Amino acid sequence: MAPTNLLVIMSDEHSKKWLGCYGSSIVETPNLDKLASQGTVFTNAYTASPVCVPARAAFATGRHIYETGFWDNADPYDGSVRSWHHELRDSGHHVVSIGKLHFRSGEDDNGFSEEIIPMHVFEAKGDLLGLVRDELPVRDGAWKIARPAGPGDTTYTRYDRQITARAQMWLHEEAPKHVDRPWVLFVSFVAPHFPLIAPPEFYYRYRNRDLPMPKLYAKSERPNHPFLEDYRNSFNYDDYFDDERVQAALAGYFGLCSFVDDNVGKVLRALEESGQAGTTRILYTSDHGDNLGARGAWGKSTMYEEAAGVPMILSGPGVPQDVHRSTGASHIDVHPTVLEIVGHERQPRTTELPLPGHSLLQLARTEDWDRTILSEYHGMGSTTAAFMIRRGAFKYVHYVDYPAQLFNLDDDPGESRDLSDSAEFASTIAALEAALRTLCDPEAVNRRAKQRQAELLAANGGREAVIARGDIGFTPAPEPPPDFS
Repeated sequence: MAPTNLLVIMSDEHSKKWLGCYGSSIVETPNLDKLASQGTVFTNAYTASPVCVPARAAFATGRHIYETGFWDNADPYDGSVRSWHHELRDSGHHVVSIGKLHFRSGEDDNGFSEEIIPMHVFEAKGDLLGLVRDELPVRDGAWKIARPAGPGDTTYTRYDRQITARAQMWLHEEAPKHVDRPWVLFVSFVAPHFPLIAPPEFYYRYRNRDLPMPKLYAKSERPNHPFLEDYRNSFNYDDYFDDERVQAALAGYFGLCSFVDDNVGKVLRALEESGQAGTTRILYTSDHGDNLGARGAWGKSTMYEEAAGVPMILSGPGVPQDVHRSTGASHIDVHPTVLEIVGHERQPRTTELPLPGHSLLQLARTEDWDRTILSEYHGMGSTTAAFMIRRGAFKYVHYVDYPAQLFNLDDDPGESRDLSDSAEFASTIAALEAALRTLCDPEAVNRRAKQRQAELLAANGGREAVIARGDIGFTPAPEPPPDFS
């Protein structure tokens, strides 16, 4: 397959449930739906970790969290593990990022030829409160989802407009200069990440539509698994909701989904108008999803489909068109995908293990229902590690200190029936746990993560100092001053 340029577009917290091409009859995403009709949609794609910083580290490196040790939102990627950006830049490709990276700092060598208006973690440290993994503190910034939800403009929506403008400019002005080797442009938006404040033109598409309440939202319906209880009690977002606020939050989130779709459309039109579309493949995904009130949880950090599932759309020359592929896929697969698309043959260093992923170009051409996908979580709002294994119809979630969960997503796509206590599925659980243990030792990984977090906690003054620092809620967006030079 002939090499091409690659445009990678990532959003933040866009659950695959809320795109038309993934079956939503509520949210309007015409530009992403058109992209999907021109390419392949991976219906069972997952984040490597359902929280921003480790998810983005895995996306960059093509390696699982347990391999790299970028455990949580206080342990960001620092360029020390080789990424696909490093691979391509060092072999002569032009590799540019525009927008949110959520790495440690622009002072690190993150592997890009250029980082344009990047967002990195707060103070090069991130969410230190997530380092507290026992006697979980209650987040004092939890009100920041419910109370502000509504129409308006934020630093995030302004930032996304800047990202869109800079991407349009780059495609028109810079892309035509790089004809010797395929280029890669990584455009990374913040929407639909909270605050759930959407520009009015998008918010009012949804506000007065009597939107359905989140799944299993009533207190009598909510599952009481201890991992979920830990998260809901620490991230007590739902304490600030009533039915009216839920409706405003849903309209805000859906409006932001349409807002990011509109920005994607502008970038894709610039690609077309600049004459690059015929020689460029396009990958759209999100770093993770959002529970959006399902089971009384808001935000991410769980292994339910709403949070761990992500959209994954691949389009362009040679990609099967208007195909929905049920083969399991993951952000771990992006690294080999990028290399294949631009025609780069990886030369691993002698100390490096093989990359665990497979190119999406190959996965798009055949069904592999038995492929095993792993996601893991070691972060904020949890006292124990969570590991998700998806194979075929089954999702198995292994908790080091809590009971496991098992769901048959063919029969129960809403994950309302945990089968882990059923003797009928004992052999299924055993097989999926064995599959997990061929990848890693979950108990040892849990210990390693907590040891690293304890060290970082001590280095930042200890538990009380970190709690006193407070809950920043979300990373401030960079707002560079106008350049009149």
